[in-house]
Amino acid sequence: MMQSFFAIVPMACVTVAAIAAMVMEAFRYPGERLPIAGFGVIGLTGAAIASAALWNQGLSSFDLVAADNFGLFVTGILVVVGLLSLAISTSTVDREHLPAGEYYALMLFATAGMMLMATASDLLVIFLALEVLSLAVYVLTGIRRNSPVATEAAFKYFLLGAFSSAFFLYGIAFTYGLTGSTRLARIASLMTMQAGAPTPMQLLALGLVIVGFAFKVAAVPFHMWTPDAYEGAPPAVTAFMSTGVKAAAFASFMRVFLSAFYPLRGTWSDVLWVMAAATMIVGTVVGVAQSNVKRMLAYSSIGHGGYLLVALLSANDVGRGAVLFYLLTYAVTNIGAFGVIGLLEHADRPNDTVRDYAGLWNAHPALAALMTIFLLSLGGFPPMAGFVAKWYVFSAAVSAGYTGLAIIGVLTSVVSVYFYLRIVVMMYMTPSESPVPVLPPPKVAAAALIVCAILIFYLGVLPTRVLNLAASSIKPFF
Repeated sequence: MMQSFFAIVPMACVTVAAIAAMVMEAFRYPGERLPIAGFGVIGLTGAAIASAALWNQGLSSFDLVAADNFGLFVTGILVVVGLLSLAISTSTVDREHLPAGEYYALMLFATAGMMLMATASDLLVIFLALEVLSLAVYVLTGIRRNSPVATEAAFKYFLLGAFSSAFFLYGIAFTYGLTGSTRLARIASLMTMQAGAPTPMQLLALGLVIVGFAFKVAAVPFHMWTPDAYEGAPPAVTAFMSTGVKAAAFASFMRVFLSAFYPLRGTWSDVLWVMAAATMIVGTVVGVAQSNVKRMLAYSSIGHGGYLLVALLSANDVGRGAVLFYLLTYAVTNIGAFGVIGLLEHADRPNDTVRDYAGLWNAHPALAALMTIFLLSLGGFPPMAGFVAKWYVFSAAVSAGYTGLAIIGVLTSVVSVYFYLRIVVMMYMTPSESPVPVLPPPKVAAAALIVCAILIFYLGVLPTRVLNLAASSIKPFF
């Protein structure tokens, strides 16, 4: 009987930590400083240990949550995202005078929802996990209550998120009407039995589910919320939701479409082809025109979502492993970039335009060097991790016969180099009339940025072990 609970231990550790942070906030005296973030570190560390213990066990809880190696690998990515996000949040929480218990509790509840979404093997559980993480992220986006920009961003994100959730729920309802089940394995077997020309009801269910996932991964044309949400949220929150939400959504996307809806691959592959191409093109072209660094990285995130869609669409052994490797490298790189933005931000001066980075090398050489590493990795420069990730994505696309998508991906990646290098040129070659004042960064945040930089070089120079682990974790289940 106890084995039925083993698969949910990682997310249970994070949930307990979130409750402890919330309780401590309730009993904290006004102005009292308590190590509330420590609960998050303990909970995430417990989740990592539990995931390692569950590796190769193939356990399932109530036939609804699967602790397979694929889900555990994504859980590991989410642990990394959570720990790094907590580390870079310290300066933001202190500077903005945010309620620490509320902030960290919401971040941990969102992480638990992400873990559940990545491991759920039932459509209704995926929906519940999606709502848990979404509600927490909506509140985090608008947690700066005195900021009109943050309030507007959270409101837009909430409205569009509720709209997409309705589509997803209708898709689940139609899928249940077709198969009489919401279990992914059962849906896959019944869809296989109904193989042939897709019926209008199958197409409707498929389309509605795609809309729900496309919104969460910020795929075109469901990307409208991304720039406003990224700009309005605190940088640490933007780093967290741009990486964690994307990782959980793509993991669930793969689990649903490479198992339950795989018999309809001939239909949804055409839709994803168009969506991937449009996502890469729009994310890159519109990103070039941005002067706000947060909005630029928002469109960069949209473009990277297109590359991930290419890997998912390829669906061969290389492509499946490339999705997980890309999610890890993107998470480490993006958190590092937003971590630097957070250190440069002030309560009375956001310092988030490209011009604000002029002369940063002269004023703060360490931050400029770190930001250069993160931007070059996002652009796909060797020997950074971003280069290896893109190489495997495009290789998977070519080997799967999607040469056209690979060409679009390479071209958009080359164009995206412009807006990454524009910031680098601004930091090193453009003098500043008014240097950005930067307070000494907290030691924890500085250590997190250094760890991100080290991981970028490690994954770029020695990627084989992680790539093999990603490929082996995914192969037995799809």
